[in-house]
Amino acid sequence: MKYFSKAKLFFAIVINCSGILYAQGITANAINWGFLIMGLFGGLSLFLYGMSKMSDGLKKAAGNQMRKILASLTKNRVIALFVGAFVTMVIQSSSATTVMLVSFVQAQLMTYVQSIGIILGANIGTTITAQLVAFKLTDYALLMITVGFALTMFSKKESLKHIGEAVLGFGILFFGMKIMSDSMRPLRSFEPFIDMMRGLENPILGLMIGAAFTALIQSSSAFTGIVIVLAQQGLLTLEAGIPMVLGANIGTCVTAGLASIGTIREAKRVAIAHVLFNLGGVLIFVWFIPPLAELVRSLSSVSDLSGMEKLAAETPRQIANAHTIFNISVGLIFLPFTGLLAKQVYRLMPRTEETKGIKPDIWHLDDSQVANPAIAIKLAQTEMLRMIKILS
Repeated sequence: MKYFSKAKLFFAIVINCSGILYAQGITANAINWGFLIMGLFGGLSLFLYGMSKMSDGLKKAAGNQMRKILASLTKNRVIALFVGAFVTMVIQSSSATTVMLVSFVQAQLMTYVQSIGIILGANIGTTITAQLVAFKLTDYALLMITVGFALTMFSKKESLKHIGEAVLGFGILFFGMKIMSDSMRPLRSFEPFIDMMRGLENPILGLMIGAAFTALIQSSSAFTGIVIVLAQQGLLTLEAGIPMVLGANIGTCVTAGLASIGTIREAKRVAIAHVLFNLGGVLIFVWFIPPLAELVRSLSSVSDLSGMEKLAAETPRQIANAHTIFNISVGLIFLPFTGLLAKQVYRLMPRTEETKGIKPDIWHLDDSQVANPAIAIKLAQTEMLRMIKILS
């Protein structure tokens, strides 16, 4: 497995060397589409790999503590909201938080109702990633890679190695952003592509693209980062970026849905609640995209530039701010109605006599959690207790 991970990193770096050659050898007046596509997808490969490595490092550094916090501080809905936001901010993945919730409910560490507040908070916590990506840190990507690599290879403490892995992933993420950004630079003078990007201001089209692409790459944070990269080249307006970010909130529901396959009904309700929250929030805000855009512009800094340069300077931060405002607003809107939502989910998936009689099948064991020892052990303990009750 160790050599396989190194092979993945080597493969991603080889791909991006082609992107660097492209960035040095192509001009806006003569677009070489082969090198453009190679640089774009190579940069995307590094971006996604860096996102995954950063998330893995943070989860290793604080994973068990985050699970304890999730399992213990969920009785009050307001506290659960803040806990969900904090945990997701630390592990940099709302999908990972939701998958953990499914596992906790599967292990009966918490009830489905307790998980609702955390789901809302997870969507707020994931906005931190977009805010970080909006900062133009690409010039320091190689420095972060160097520091992260040094900590990973030469630190004796496991905690420092995990932090180094997170820093390394963060550097790779920004290096991938730089490759994508350099690859797309010639498109700034390619009128057909510019016209196509203007067409994304159609909210329905933007929602569909955001949902489909996020479902494919299994990360709303990664897709939001890609949208910000497009904006950094002046290729995307705020009115086009907002629908795509909203669509990403729908696409990210796929991860929780896949995690709930084969679990008990209570765990499946977590995935349903996640879908209802995200879909409901999008259906509310899709009608208010122009007012939201105006609000974001009024809160963001304004440059003295014009044309594409003005878009490139202002839009990335504006998209990140719109993403933050949207998720915080949805959390505050739905928080008072978590009890009502719980009842609606029970209507969609009503209670059944799951405990009636002796059932020989396994309820709580989940092979997908073998990589998470703390959760896997708790699932095994819960299943053993259930078997003891059956035999007693």
